[in-house]
This record gives sequence, structure tokens and C-alpha cells, in this order.
Amino acid sequence: MSAHPPTRPAASGEATASPASPEATASTASPEPAKPAEAAEPARPAEPAEAAEVRRFWQALGLPGLVDVHTHFMPERVLRKVWAYFDALGPLTGGVEWPITYRREEAERVALLRAFGVRAFTAMLYPHKPGMARWLNDWAAGFARRTPDCLHTSTLFPEPGAAAYVREAVGQGTRVFKAHVQVGAYDPSDEALDACWGLLAEAGVPVVVHCGSGPAPGKHTGPGPVARVLARHPRLRLVVAHMGMPEYEDFLDLAERYREVRLDTTMAFTGFSERMAPFPRRALPRLAALGDRVLLGTDFPNIPYPYAHQLDALAGLGLGDDWLRAVCHDNAARLFALPDTPEPAA
Repeated sequence: MSAHPPTRPAASGEATASPASPEATASTASPEPAKPAEAAEPARPAEPAEAAEVRRFWQALGLPGLVDVHTHFMPERVLRKVWAYFDALGPLTGGVEWPITYRREEAERVALLRAFGVRAFTAMLYPHKPGMARWLNDWAAGFARRTPDCLHTSTLFPEPGAAAYVREAVGQGTRVFKAHVQVGAYDPSDEALDACWGLLAEAGVPVVVHCGSGPAPGKHTGPGPVARVLARHPRLRLVVAHMGMPEYEDFLDLAERYREVRLDTTMAFTGFSERMAPFPRRALPRLAALGDRVLLGTDFPNIPYPYAHQLDALAGLGLGDDWLRAVCHDNAARLFALPDTPEPAA
């Protein structure tokens, strides 16, 4: 379907180094004062062939569109610093060449997702130091107000006052939180976050967490720290980003143990990731059995291949159309209580 054919999962025991995550580079960006939105130029329409290719995928499955739980929107100057870091092949990229496929203005990126038929998406953003989270949350709330198909996204950091701004975000109707253990270099089981996890568990607000050890292991990455969080908050709706790459099977263990743990597909199974962190074939039956708790994620716009390749890679697993329908739409639509709507307009 795309210029990059899907790669079937390689046998376990192959290379375990993980590709760099586009998320990781946010540690290079510092918070800046929010500025009024400037009048945007008319969005460039999606390339018709590319949009049609993505739409054919979900239309063939009889879906009303896609729900992508792992897309990145953040203050423009912050995002441009992220892109500059990739261009420079910084240490967190693992030295891997990473061309940004969708390096466009914000309005164009939103228009492109809509042209693809993405019914709902997120604004995954995250702090790398104290004092950033509230500022990022303010920006994300404004983005959600002007972008109704974006699920209102918030973030957090272990710092004084974290519980207060988490409570405030929940009160404002945030739909999903983002936590980045690797970039933030913090222990998710830190006492400063305990009240936050409790608030989110009680409110039923999902948290997408980058907690796997790719692209490079950190002091608090891997399944152990989040397992401690789940032991204290078993009802927390934790979504493991990137399928927990490269510790796939350890995070499958957590999903099997805790009913509210889910996994997102971001960059997993693609040819790009399979070369460095292959998903073990022996785990495919477990992935199939967890089909109601796997969610489509892509890392748009910071991906080094076309959007359609993530969809191709999922289809290439051979787990069937029912599994694809659940992963690409139904699971997230149910999690976020999306209304039944007609097919999105091109």
C-alpha cells in the first residue's frame, strides 16, 4: 500500500537496539511564553494519491475513519527545535538518519490528518524539567479549543503543585495525558506523582506513557517503574507507547495482568523499527488476544516514512480484519466515548 512494504516481525533474539523516538528530542526545547495565534495561510491540501491510499485502507474495513492516539502537536517553536535536533542527528536519535516526512505548518498538518480520515487525534507534548507542564497544558487547551477533532491533551512532571494542575486539567475536560519517563528522566513511581495517578485513575483519564527503553535506556525506563505505579493504582488507564519497544513482552505481561493497561502501535512493526527492535513472532498470539486493548498510534508528523506505512505494517501482521478494525478505530473510539459519526469529509 505504501512505498515501504510492511515487514513481518522478525524472530526474537535479533538486534534489540531501539530506534530513536521523535518524542525524545523535546528535551532540547525550553518553554517560551504563549503567544496569540497568528493568522495562518490557507492549508495546503493533502496530496490526493496519499490521502486516497489511507482512506482506502479504512474504507475497505468498513470503518468511519481512524483514531490515532499518538500524534504530536506542540508550540510551533518547540516543535521546530525538535526537528532541528533530528536534522543534526543528535545523540538521542542513535545516529539514525530520520527525515521528517510531514514537516509542515500546523494548519497543514491538521488538514492532512483530516484528509486521511483521522476522526480524532492527540497533541502529545511533555516537559523535560520543572515549570514546563502547566505552560504546555495551557497551550494544549487552546489548541483543543480551536481544533475540535483533537482530544484535549495534558501532561505532568514530578514537581510541587503537580496534583493541582492535574486536577485543574481534569476539571477543564482533558481527555488524555502524556508522560515521558525517558525525556523527563524521572521515576513514574515518584511520590510527587502518586496523587496525580490517583486522580487520573479515579477520573478514568487515559495516560499515554513512553516507558520503554528505546531509543536508549534510562534510569527509570523499562517495565519495573510503571509496574510499581500499577500496583498502587491498578485502575489507572495506562497506554504503553510504542508497544513498550524494545521490551515488548514485558509490557504484554503488564497488559495481561492489569485490565486497564493498553498499548499503542506507534512505529512498532514498521520496516524502520523492525530493523533495530523487531517484535518477537512468538508474541503474536498474545497480541491477538489483547486485540481489544491495542490502539493505533503513529508519531505523526515526526515519522521517517509515509503515514500509510504504519497501517501496512499492522495489516502485515496477519491478525485479521476484526483485529485491524478494533486497533485502528473501535478500541480508541470506545475508550474516548466518540460518537458514531458518518465518514469524515475529505
